[in-house]
Order: sequence, then structure tokens, then C-alpha cells
Amino acid sequence: MQSRKYRFNKNNKKKWPIVVSGIISSILIIVPLTWLGLHNWNLDDSLSALNQETQTTLEPQDSSQQSNGEEDISIDGPTKTKPPISTPEEPKESPEPPVEKPANNTYLPNQEHPNSPTIINQLLVVNKRYPLPKDYNKGEDPKARESFNQLAAAARLDGFELVAFSTFRSFERQETLYNQYVAKDGQELADQYSARPGYSEHQSGLAFDIGEKNFEQHWAAQSFGETPAGKWVAQNAHLYGFILRYPLGKEEVTGYMHEPWHFRYVGVESATDMYTHKQTLEEYLEL
Repeated sequence: MQSRKYRFNKNNKKKWPIVVSGIISSILIIVPLTWLGLHNWNLDDSLSALNQETQTTLEPQDSSQQSNGEEDISIDGPTKTKPPISTPEEPKESPEPPVEKPANNTYLPNQEHPNSPTIINQLLVVNKRYPLPKDYNKGEDPKARESFNQLAAAARLDGFELVAFSTFRSFERQETLYNQYVAKDGQELADQYSARPGYSEHQSGLAFDIGEKNFEQHWAAQSFGETPAGKWVAQNAHLYGFILRYPLGKEEVTGYMHEPWHFRYVGVESATDMYTHKQTLEEYLEL
């Protein structure tokens, strides 16, 4: 039994070099063939890929590159991340508060009469904010009178006999009327339907109070606006350069109650524009 075991081990030892050599030879053949096969059996591509792989393996990794792309700064101790650069914000200018201009529908306290009338876009302006000089006394405007005559002629063709029962008033005449109204109704109420002296459009000679002949009960009355003649004038006055100066619903703009008889001459172009856009003189001029 012992001699057989010895012979078995001895034979095995002789075979080991052959086995090892066979394995190594197989590896040396299989590995190149496999590599060559992975590169489409092209020898040049295989050698180029092998050379590139070898260079990549041998290149040392750059320790300065960080995974986050952030640069580290060593300051005698642990590595610290460089803080992001902040851009200082420019100081914001605080908006200036809007300047409130005086309303057109109220009188300015202690306002003095000017030396010349206010003219904006070639239109003379008279309201509670823009008075006339005390000595402004040009009388009835000739152009306004001519245009009214044309308006009255057109109304006559439609069966209405129009009358301009009040046009130019001097400073003194307006002063007398205003004081009478204040004595009767008090200043607060009088200011709603009568202008203070110097603030009346009648002093400009451009304002015409219009009524119908033989219907005097509707003169200077709200009822005029409901009459056929009053409606006709409201619809056609702009064709002759007149505007309804104090329309219904615009009391807060003009400062006066609705006066369907009070018309103001401004010229055909401006009158038509205001009529089309339902604007008062204040709105038209953006006062």
C-alpha cells in the first residue's frame, strides 16, 4: 500500500509543469484573441485602444479638482470652501409721492385774480380754479355770436325758435348776481349753481344761455333739457362749435350742477371731439 501511494504522488509531480504550461499558453492565446475580437478584429484599433488604456491608468489624478467644481483654500488647518462672491445691491430710490394738484371743482383759498386769462391749447379756461382778471371786459365774442346765429337758423328749420337770453356779463354784474344768490340760499348752495365774480364763463363772452322763444318758463331751468328744443340743442350744438358746459353726472368735475341751458363756444373741432368722447372742458384739456 505504501509503495503504490508513493508511485502515485511521484507521477503527479511530473505532470504539474505540463498542466501549468498548458494553462499559461491558453491564457496567452485567448486574451489577445478576445481583445482583438472586441475591436472588430482590427489589429490597429486594438493596439490603439490598448495604448490609450495604459496611459489613462498611469496618469496621476489631479488632486486639485473637486467633485463639485469648487476650489478649496488651505488656511493652516482644515480645508475650507471659498465663500460665494456676493454683489452688493444698489440702493433703491424711494419713489416721490405724487403731487396732488388742486381740484377744478373747488375754489382755492385766498386766490388772487391773475393779470391775464388762462389759455390752454388755444382755449380760454374759466372755472373755480382758473379765474379771469377783474378788468377782463371784451364783451360778447363775435365768433360765438355768429355761430349761435347759425345754430338758431338750423333749429328754425326744425321748428324751434332759439334765444340766447344771457351772454356776456361783466365782473361787476356777476358780483351783484352772486351776492343775491348768497343772500337767498347761502354761500355753500350758491356756489353749486352760480360762479363767484371773476370765475364766471359769462365774463369771457363765450358762454351763451339758450332757451326757446315763448317757453320762458324753461329758461335757466332743469326742465329745458327735457323739452324737444332742449334735446335738439344738446344733440346739435357741437356742429356749430358749442359744448354743453355742465353736463349731468359731471358735477364733481366741473364744480357746478347740471345746467342744460348753459353752452360754451370752443370751435367746431374741439366741440365735436368733446361731444364724441362725452368729455367736459376739464377732461378734454386734462386739467
